[in-house]
Amino acid sequence: MRVLHTSDWHLGRAFHRESLLEAQAAFVDHLVETIRSERVDVVAVAGDVYDRALPSVDAVALCNETLRRLVAENVHTVLISGNHDSARRLGFGADLMDASGVHLRTDPARVGEPVIVGDVAFYAIPYLEPEAVRAPWALPERSHSAALEHAMGLVRDDLAGRGMPSVVLAHAFVTGGKGSDSERDISVGGVAHVPVAAFDGVDYVALGHLHGRQRMSESVRYSGSPIAYSFSEATQVKGSWLVDIGPGGFRGAEFVPAPVPRPIARVSGRLADLLTSERWSALEGHWLQVTLTDPVRPKSAMENLRRRFPHTLALSFDPEDAPQAAPRAPRLAGRPEIEVALDFVREVRGEPADDGERRLLREAVEACRAKEALA
Repeated sequence: MRVLHTSDWHLGRAFHRESLLEAQAAFVDHLVETIRSERVDVVAVAGDVYDRALPSVDAVALCNETLRRLVAENVHTVLISGNHDSARRLGFGADLMDASGVHLRTDPARVGEPVIVGDVAFYAIPYLEPEAVRAPWALPERSHSAALEHAMGLVRDDLAGRGMPSVVLAHAFVTGGKGSDSERDISVGGVAHVPVAAFDGVDYVALGHLHGRQRMSESVRYSGSPIAYSFSEATQVKGSWLVDIGPGGFRGAEFVPAPVPRPIARVSGRLADLLTSERWSALEGHWLQVTLTDPVRPKSAMENLRRRFPHTLALSFDPEDAPQAAPRAPRLAGRPEIEVALDFVREVRGEPADDGERRLLREAVEACRAKEALA
């Protein structure tokens, strides 16, 4: 059996206010072409189908068109909800879709019920918000590790009586994984990671959440997002894992690169050099993050840059040999919400939050995230 492991589509997402719907639609074309050329049997989508709990009309239309095309290719598609998705909304009509070969799994209560395709059992573990599953599962603690280890216990219990190859889909931050700026923080009590050993006992684990492809072990992998969603991903090769599953289990995986809608890059230098030097010519069609190093901030910098580099999206100023850099506003993108809140307290009051205030803020952030997960 051939499984195409993909994740983190984030349909509807923008890149510094630039719509990515056309690029995401191009990825869907590539997905269908890969299914045909590589004779794929199952597409595994490991969460974050949409970019937000209430996706735009255009994003929903693209998702609908994608699933329609996958059904037309006679492949089975197994999808789970990620931390960006609304589990209830994404899971609407799941039972009705099963007959078409589209298997939506967003309910934690069903993690021990596999989707059987041929002679392979697919166990779909949606993103598990610890606060949302702690009471139903009587977990000993509120943590990602406790939630995922319980879910995997249910998987192993069911798998023990089947004696067949198995694939697990999960949306989590596995210890040792390398993140990027475009992923939403999922930490609870300051801890976001789960150990790779939590997945022991199954043949292949298709992970989602981290946007760069990586191998946590030979058979536990992240496919990464199909498109770059932050400039921190400028060096990443995007795509999907083509996984072979045989009667004895996992046989190997090959990475299939996805098309690049528009390359991205980070550049740094003085404005005059950026505007005139031939060494920057290859970047004229890129989406750019530019850092100017002029001793004095140039006037109309963005306007001038866009004459040569029309897709410049982000601009910052870091003067060379500055005697004393001015205090900078803390970076917000990609940072945990609790850190942003604590920085705000420090800024407006002139001193950091005390232990009680930190605990209260952390509880508020986690309560908001749990509420969103149940939306």
